[in-house]
Amino acid sequence: MEGGYAPRTVEEVFADFKARRTALIKALTSDVTEFYQLCDPEKENLCLYGYPNEQWEVNLPADEVPPELPEPALGINFARDGMKEKDWLSLVAVHSDTWLISVAFYFGSRFGFDRADRKRLFSLINEMPTVYEVVAGIAKKNPRERSAVSNQSSTKAKSNTRGRGSESQGKYTKMQGKDSDEEGLEEEEEEEDHGDTLCGACGGDYAADEFWICCDVCEKWFHGKCVKITPARAEHIKQYKCPACSSSKKVRV
Repeated sequence: MEGGYAPRTVEEVFADFKARRTALIKALTSDVTEFYQLCDPEKENLCLYGYPNEQWEVNLPADEVPPELPEPALGINFARDGMKEKDWLSLVAVHSDTWLISVAFYFGSRFGFDRADRKRLFSLINEMPTVYEVVAGIAKKNPRERSAVSNQSSTKAKSNTRGRGSESQGKYTKMQGKDSDEEGLEEEEEEEDHGDTLCGACGGDYAADEFWICCDVCEKWFHGKCVKITPARAEHIKQYKCPACSSSKKVRV
């Protein structure tokens, strides 16, 4: 199915994992309308594939037995109309995480990774939020940081900046410097407020020099470039809905 492509080192396998993960996150977030429509319950057993070129595909399982690579979960389309869309996407995300791990360790086993290599591979993978955590908007946070924040008076302010936005910040943040001498302190505060924030589309970390926007429905943050929203366009948006929330009603019409 992938032309004999086979990464052989820990670094190559991890790069392969990241690319496939990016593809699957696209299918379940920014490309969710197209993904939903392709998963017709009237069709045969369908699978969601993520490829090393960061592209995804909904297709039938491979014909050969055993397949070239471990197969994703079969029949994801059958449950589409029997569950709430959010729950269905979360279920597909969980199975996608399982598939990503199985592919990575398949390569590791095939090319003789020893205990140290396997441990290093898993450590690299484990540093990234799972597909499920990105799709569900519950990316894990350092327990020590969570307890510290909960005991500070800044908790309420942090909640506001990650929600629909305060009067001063609005629904989006440009994450760029200002002209005053206070910019250093304010940027440090922004880093603290958004340090655990991940893009709901690509799963990427917060970066202080990038434009972000928050969905008024699911309250997830997104890179502007991932959802094709510019700062100028955001100025004229009264209520922003991300691609997933915008499509949730359309697909049911």
